[in-house]
Amino acid sequence: MNEADEFKLRYPIGKFKIEGEVTADMIKGFIRDLEEAPTNLYNAVNGLSEEQLNTPYRPGGWNVKQVVHHLPDSHMNSYIRFKLALTEDEPLVKTYKEAKWAELPDSINTPVSVSLRLFENLHIRWVALLKAMSAEDFKRTLHHPENGIMKLDRTLAVYAWHGKHHIAHITSLRKQMNW
Repeated sequence: MNEADEFKLRYPIGKFKIEGEVTADMIKGFIRDLEEAPTNLYNAVNGLSEEQLNTPYRPGGWNVKQVVHHLPDSHMNSYIRFKLALTEDEPLVKTYKEAKWAELPDSINTPVSVSLRLFENLHIRWVALLKAMSAEDFKRTLHHPENGIMKLDRTLAVYAWHGKHHIAHITSLRKQMNW
């Protein structure tokens, strides 16, 4: 496999990038992305067999089931980071070893239906919080040990991309495999 094909499998919608200031319209779009993510994830895995769910989306990558379980794991961390940033001044947030989380028994053995419901309910709460935030709230910051000081508006942009990124791993695999 050549480098371009590997990149496309790893980043089916491209790497995250955002330039310039985050506008109110962009924030509305990012919130809409998060609001639609649970339905999009459900549609991406609907009808897949256990064998298909255990298929890696790329050589050396996670299988579909691990991707499904990763999304609520990751988005729960972000939701908590938002709440910390809204209630504390520039809180230091904790990182986590997502690759190791994907190897834990709950990510290997739990039916995807559990994480689909978790993702849906998490996003109901998170979107309610986001829609109630003011423009000033989105300028609040958190301190990420690896990424430095991050504004909530840019953090929101990352997670809007993140959901689409991983859902595209699944939909791209389905297309490639004619599922």
